[in-house]
Amino acid sequence: MREVQKRFGGTVALDGVSFDVRVGEIHALVGENGAGKSTLMKVLSGAELPDAGEMRLNGEPFRPANPLGARRRGVAMIYQELSLADHLTVEENISLGVEPATFGWVRRGVARNNALRALKQLGHTDIRPDVPVGMLSVAERQIVEIARALATGCSVLVLDEPTSSLAREDVGRLFDLVRRLRGQGRAIVYISHFLEEVTEIADRFTVLRDGRVAGSGLVADVSIDDIVGMMIGRRIEQLYPHSTREPGEVVLSVTDLAGTTKPASAGLELRRGEVLGIAGLVGAGRTELFRTIFGLDKVRSGEVRVGTHTGRATPARRLRQGVGMLSEDRKGEGLATSMTVADNLTLSKLRGMGPFGLILPARQRAAAANWITKLGIRCRSPEQRTDGLSGGNQQKVAIARLLHHDVDVLLLDEPTKGVDVASKAQIYGLIDELAAGNKPEGREPRAVLMISSYLPELLGICDRVAVMSRGTLGEARRTEDWDEHQLLLEATGQRREP
Repeated sequence: MREVQKRFGGTVALDGVSFDVRVGEIHALVGENGAGKSTLMKVLSGAELPDAGEMRLNGEPFRPANPLGARRRGVAMIYQELSLADHLTVEENISLGVEPATFGWVRRGVARNNALRALKQLGHTDIRPDVPVGMLSVAERQIVEIARALATGCSVLVLDEPTSSLAREDVGRLFDLVRRLRGQGRAIVYISHFLEEVTEIADRFTVLRDGRVAGSGLVADVSIDDIVGMMIGRRIEQLYPHSTREPGEVVLSVTDLAGTTKPASAGLELRRGEVLGIAGLVGAGRTELFRTIFGLDKVRSGEVRVGTHTGRATPARRLRQGVGMLSEDRKGEGLATSMTVADNLTLSKLRGMGPFGLILPARQRAAAANWITKLGIRCRSPEQRTDGLSGGNQQKVAIARLLHHDVDVLLLDEPTKGVDVASKAQIYGLIDELAAGNKPEGREPRAVLMISSYLPELLGICDRVAVMSRGTLGEARRTEDWDEHQLLLEATGQRREP
């Protein structure tokens, strides 16, 4: 791809981007949300037509009119949101749109053989071609997507955030598969926000920023901090900041806590001025623990103490006690995305916005503008609808609402899920600042209890980490006493090495 340009009205999405991927290579394409990655790949896959520039495939001119045209030339794109028909079988999905037919009649035997051949090529003869895709796991569905690409003669494969919904063991299997495809001579474009994955799997990288190439080269020649610096346009000294923190009094204690389903048993003490991380596999009960602490789920037994407060609680009561929760489901529970940024920021605390219970728009805008500036939320104005923001900025709006409510204890459930690396760095910096306090402003340190499935960030920013396995929360230990291997052993219920 040479000097590719693409505009959407007055917005320049691609401004002369050049990009290439070689036979038998994994090339990582990285950048912030809105940097142009998706647009560039849509141009490559025929979903968008470029305004200028040229593309060549295997030395021949390449300008597909639509995705089917690109697929027939050997370019396949697998999106983060898988595009499979759940009610159709594996075999039918693999041949969908390119069914082998004679006089309009689908040749079922040929279609089945093509599906079996593609699955065998991927080393997954365990997936039956006659099973409806809706009965498969997320990892197996991804295999079917890749098999569909191979069945049509794919030579260039684009993987867009392929691990975002996978468990860790499935990530390892996917990496083995991607390496196998590289060994078969395919060119692979790998898009990911997880830079640790990029350094593990990719040969070369290209960074996009504001629709332009900000850097490229061999992955072996750069560090993660180097790549992040290219993405955000400035050098960051440390992706996981860790200021001097002085843990103080216990502000939240949980004793033998059990919920209606999960957790089965949980105990912890959270102190002012510390970040305590909760690791564990999906389904271990981490989110249920937060919901029970916050009063969203019922307590079956045990006790939650917030300062001097004990007994039954509702979310409204917890907020009055100084506890705020950030939901993992940002769009479904964390934000009212059809409302404005100002509404979302102030929704849980409207006192002081006007006399006699009235809300004066000017006061609401001023309050929102204060947090927009403090957290660096990128939006046109406080009146912009929240669904028009990037994932990272939506997450910062959700965090800002907790700060506007002036909570002392923050329960953060997957605070960096689905956001780009630059936004992650900003959120890490914010968490560090909250735990360390702000002495010039006289702001006391806050306490942060944080769930994450991304082990490097737990080890990078937390003071202590506890692991939840099958509904039971283990003992919290200092971060330096853990590594990723030990965390995984605990998460899977295996004994910790001495």
